[in-house]
Amino acid sequence: MNIIAWIILGLIAGAIAKAIYPGRQGGGFFSTMVLGIIGAVIGGILVTILETGRFQLTAATLSIPGIILAVIGAMIAIFVWNLLANRASS
Repeated sequence: MNIIAWIILGLIAGAIAKAIYPGRQGGGFFSTMVLGIIGAVIGGILVTILETGRFQLTAATLSIPGIILAVIGAMIAIFVWNLLANRASS
């Protein structure tokens, strides 16, 4: 059941982040899901660092605050990906 929750969280967060972030990100169903899951991990790590001051691998859960964290994390992932892609093409 946990895997299904991750897939749902990934799809929701990835789709929202792609809709909010300016520009065209491309990709389909699978890349949107992976983007959201990566965003959940990034968001969970950032909140753990802010709350405890320690780096710990955590992730957001399938809840409203978890989705918000995953969207923020996914937007950070899109930003970093665009930076790396632009640097590689230059």
